[in-house]
Amino acid sequence: MESLSSVWGIIKESLKGEEQDYTEGSIRRAVFLLAIPMMLELCLESVFAVVDMYFVGKLGANAIATVGMTESVMFLVYSLGMGISIAATAIVARRVGEKNPEAAANAGFQAILLSVLIALAFSAGGIIFAGDILALMGAKPDVIAEGTSFTRTMLGGSVVVVLIFVINGVFRGAGDAAMAMRSLWLASLSNIILCPIFIHYFGLVGAAWATVLARGLGVCYQCFHLFKGDGIIRFKRDFVRFDGEVIRSIFDIALPAAFQNIIASGSWVVLVRLVAETGGTAASAGYQICIRNIMFFLMPAWGLSNAAATLVGQNLGAQKPQRAEESVVLTAKYNAIFMGFVTVAFVFAASPIISIFTTDPEVHHFGTLALRIIGVGYIFYGLEMVMLQALNGAGDTKTPTYINIVGFWLFQIPLAYFLAKGLGWGAPGAFIAVPAAETLIAGISWYYFRKGAWKQVKV
Repeated sequence: MESLSSVWGIIKESLKGEEQDYTEGSIRRAVFLLAIPMMLELCLESVFAVVDMYFVGKLGANAIATVGMTESVMFLVYSLGMGISIAATAIVARRVGEKNPEAAANAGFQAILLSVLIALAFSAGGIIFAGDILALMGAKPDVIAEGTSFTRTMLGGSVVVVLIFVINGVFRGAGDAAMAMRSLWLASLSNIILCPIFIHYFGLVGAAWATVLARGLGVCYQCFHLFKGDGIIRFKRDFVRFDGEVIRSIFDIALPAAFQNIIASGSWVVLVRLVAETGGTAASAGYQICIRNIMFFLMPAWGLSNAAATLVGQNLGAQKPQRAEESVVLTAKYNAIFMGFVTVAFVFAASPIISIFTTDPEVHHFGTLALRIIGVGYIFYGLEMVMLQALNGAGDTKTPTYINIVGFWLFQIPLAYFLAKGLGWGAPGAFIAVPAAETLIAGISWYYFRKGAWKQVKV
């Protein structure tokens, strides 16, 4: 009973978001205080895509095609936002660990300034060339006619999309994971409310406006707390300037971080095409259902990984590299335990899980097969994410980028083609390449983490 009370106390404390010193005291407690809101934050982020697709799906095939094509382009915006967010977390966490909150706040402001300037270029291009972008993606004339307004609105709102990522990165670096979580709660709930209303009155473009406005509300909430100045990060008028040195540091970390995501996700696109070529429509549909389940259960693991990034940054700033390393090892242990339970579920309950999403026997067969094969490597996915985020949190974003190039493009894709086409195994061959590559990446990540060069990175 006492232990349950203690766990409940930590949960309540983590959700309150009170100021903590993560460079002192129990590492286990620090991990949980950061990880709980971060896990909830990322789970809520996935709600956006689910809600939009649910309501847009009622508008017909052209609407679905428009959303899919626009999301493919928006992926570049997401990568930009995540890249700068990783840089903001690393630098802000380092300054907080150094007990220099003013420098941390300045770094946060400069990250926001940089993200706005870059995102404005995406917004302008999207507004002007929305129809051309859909045409470039292979959209038919009727899809372009119906979907241009949606694409123009979504890309035109790139600034708020990037900002909600980046500002949450600032909060995470400061150790205020609860604030990042609450901003996503507000944005997600607003989207759930606005999406059906706006679609009813404005059609497909209403879904875009609902998403942009919902994220905009989340950004307004974030900015209110940043300028209100009641946390570690307090913005001042002196920060409203272009700090070239800090901007360069952010850019040097953010650019490889953005490529990390592009490299990894790009390889998944190649696998989608390979599965469709070798297994047909049923294999492709089953694979997509599998990936949706995989991504849903990866979200909590990403939350734990982000906690490792914050702990590494702050403890390196406090000149405590050993504590930083111990934090990562403990986080990796918890992630492996969580992923172990998911692995058991995917291997032994794949069939009933896939049955929730399809009744087609052939699609069900491929979905079940994919979930079992890919699920086998889940523990390695968890270890890999923690190791790579630890390196990112130290400001070493280049090493994870190189690891992704080797693991995904030099190993996973060639292996998938060899198994699927060379040996004639078809779609299952492509499935096997996924856990094989993730296991390799986990091993390489662990090797570079244990080498310890990340402890010497200056940001």
